[in-house]
Amino acid sequence: MLYPDTVEADILVHKPWFVATMFSVVFAIFLAFNLASTGFGELMRPVIGEPSQSGLYGRFAIAFVIALLFVFNVVLIGFASLRIQIAIVWFELLLLFLAFFETFHLSLPFIWEKLPFLISQGVVTTLYVSAISIIIASLIAILGAVAKLSTNGFAYAIASFYTSFFRGLPLLMQVYLIYLGLPQLGFVVGAVPAGILALSLCYGAYMTEIFRSGIQSIDRGQWEASRSMGFGFSLTMRRIILPQALPVIIPPTGNQFISMLKDSSLVSVIGVWELMFLARTLGQKTFQHMEMLISASVIYWMLSICLELIQSRIERHYARSKVR
Repeated sequence: MLYPDTVEADILVHKPWFVATMFSVVFAIFLAFNLASTGFGELMRPVIGEPSQSGLYGRFAIAFVIALLFVFNVVLIGFASLRIQIAIVWFELLLLFLAFFETFHLSLPFIWEKLPFLISQGVVTTLYVSAISIIIASLIAILGAVAKLSTNGFAYAIASFYTSFFRGLPLLMQVYLIYLGLPQLGFVVGAVPAGILALSLCYGAYMTEIFRSGIQSIDRGQWEASRSMGFGFSLTMRRIILPQALPVIIPPTGNQFISMLKDSSLVSVIGVWELMFLARTLGQKTFQHMEMLISASVIYWMLSICLELIQSRIERHYARSKVR
């Protein structure tokens, strides 16, 4: 079932004035892009022969055809159901991306040769680092949120300093500080533990605020009712507060998980054999950097889609529980 605003948007697409406006905007954007890519002065330079040889007429024609096809496509898609619309647009955008990648003249045999090692070593290491960091960051976030909500000044001060410090420094700097700084104190850590620690502390600080806001969204009467029934703090948190706060916490936390998956590429600077490190290393030997970088980008995208699907399924589960 479509929402009212979606239905109104479908009706609006078939209005003649809206179609004309959309055509004009798309035409102007593509024309400006074409002129900027070549240079307006270069196009207007006089040449011997037909005026069309200057390239200006061709640019107008290309922008006109693209705008016409775009508007025609949008109008036709508007008659289909929502699922079909999404499938068609995804398919068309994938074709555009494939056409864009075709311009790089990539060596497909080289990609297929290196892809198994890229997946077996790089993807496994990336998932390993990300999964452990996510678990640790979640535990840190729960403790930090509870500390920031407590009336104990010592706990609040530590939690607020922690969130301020680790949200204020770039993640790359945190990786270097932990990997190079801890040995100065006598704690020598490997590259993988240092990367996991940096990711956990950094994203734990961000997720602390997410958990805090989710817990605060629960009415204070829930706490008072649980205390009147003799429930302790830990039991109240586990059985009453957190189950109600999860629908609020899950969407932004899911975004943090996806960001952590991609930011795990930063641990490659300290020699961790994750996906980005292998992509750069394998491409350097034969100077085929673009093949490996595009392969790594597609793999990151596929992993992010998997996390998005998991997040969507969890959100639907708690949405049904809330309706019941």
